[in-house]
Amino acid sequence: MNSAEERVSKFYNTVGWETKENITEDAKRFEDLRDHAKEYVSKCRLRVLRHIPDHGVNILDMASGPIQYKEYLEYSRNFKSRHCVDLSLEALKQAKKKIGNHGVFVHGSFFEIPMEEHFFDCAISLHTIYHIDEQRQEEAVRKLVYVTKPGKPVIIVYSNPNTFVSFLKSPVHLLRRTRRLLGKLRAKENRIQKEDVSLYYHPHPIEWWNRFSDIATVKILPWRSFQSNHQKRLIPDNELGRKILNVLFKLEERFPNFFVKHFQYPMIILTKRNG
Repeated sequence: MNSAEERVSKFYNTVGWETKENITEDAKRFEDLRDHAKEYVSKCRLRVLRHIPDHGVNILDMASGPIQYKEYLEYSRNFKSRHCVDLSLEALKQAKKKIGNHGVFVHGSFFEIPMEEHFFDCAISLHTIYHIDEQRQEEAVRKLVYVTKPGKPVIIVYSNPNTFVSFLKSPVHLLRRTRRLLGKLRAKENRIQKEDVSLYYHPHPIEWWNRFSDIATVKILPWRSFQSNHQKRLIPDNELGRKILNVLFKLEERFPNFFVKHFQYPMIILTKRNG
């Protein structure tokens, strides 16, 4: 594995899938679990289902994790087999408890696993590609298209590095970077020594996805507008917050190009070309 894969593997083979009160560490860090956000979050996850074929034999879930949320289970309901590939053995064990013989479970690096061309009726990859080394993300996407049948979709939930929120935060980040620079030596002396279990993260700009038009039709739609930490800060966990999120969902549906360009999580649908 390269360093990016090693960091991801380290995180999810140590703390990532630790579960307390049926909530994983991954969910605590990266999801909005508040009561009044549940309806919105669920509807966003089900957006993927709209683009999955109504039926098929094999569906690939690249970096499946433990198939963490109930909406994720819906993705393979009309397929004979769900092929779950993941760096974490613990994630695959949890996934197997949920789908049993419906699943085919493969532990290892997606790059190293041999796969047949035109084998899958659909492939999905949620919040994974931007954790792959920036120089190998294209290779990963092209392999996903390679193993999928012509006319069938590869559905990827990605991240946009150029959002309104990142623009607004940039002056604050400048001040923080200055403070960090001034306090660097003292921080080094006082820092508690512990292993790094952070995730590698590098999203390419939205325009980067046009490079796959040689092998697939490229369609980009909004999946969700905010990172969970931003969503929790901006939108209250009460009835007003629920109504705001309901309006937000309708706006995402009504103005998809605007939300793809300026907000956090796009959904890329690559439909493999014939030939």
